[in-house]
Amino acid sequence: MITAQQLHKAFKTKAGLVQAVDGVDFVAEDGRITGLLGPNGAGKTTTLRMLYTLMKPDRGQVLVDGIDASRDPAAVRRVLGVLPDARGVYKRLTARENIHYFGQLHGMSQAQIATRTQALSDQLDMGEILDRQTDGFSQGQRTKTAIARALVHDPRNVILDEPTNGLDVMTTRAMREFLFKLRDEGRCVIFSSHIMQEVAALCDRIVIIAKGRVVAAGTADELRARYGTQNLEDAFVHAIGSEEGLLA
Repeated sequence: MITAQQLHKAFKTKAGLVQAVDGVDFVAEDGRITGLLGPNGAGKTTTLRMLYTLMKPDRGQVLVDGIDASRDPAAVRRVLGVLPDARGVYKRLTARENIHYFGQLHGMSQAQIATRTQALSDQLDMGEILDRQTDGFSQGQRTKTAIARALVHDPRNVILDEPTNGLDVMTTRAMREFLFKLRDEGRCVIFSSHIMQEVAALCDRIVIIAKGRVVAAGTADELRARYGTQNLEDAFVHAIGSEEGLLA
């Protein structure tokens, strides 16, 4: 389980202090896919980076399975798998070697790495690319490799930032099935996407962030009902634009 408690983060710029995150508060439960939605500049990426220990909050707390991310970031990383927004793979290495390297970083044995690599290759249909050098990989092949190396240590908590961005239809479908499998295994999954239909279809709960704050949260049906809309996109627009939403 991942808990964000009143997260605040500001950055110094030439124009002055910019409050990127201003009291974000939510819980992502085990066995559920929690979607994070927000317009550009809403603070969503900064929030995600605080969740996976790349940034420390100025105030507030991130708990991953009860572990305080600020006090023990190394312990959090051991129970967390992350597909960040920047997910380049090492081009001179094969997909297998990329995965193996991350397994070594997590202190796994050779046997453990080999077992997990095979399991992830089977789940992500990577058999044909596993021993190919990643230079020249398609976007989908790079994403599969990045996800496999992020999950090689079998984490119970997973954060995926735009995992289907740039993927073709068939790879996107396969990725959705993979996310459902992670959820059904009881893992905590946080999923970020700008594709409303995808969020509505995948996420058990949706958290909408605007101007550095959570402005609405609930299931897709609950959000549509709250704003009296027929689709999630319209509910999203109401949530980030209405006075009621910005004060929620």
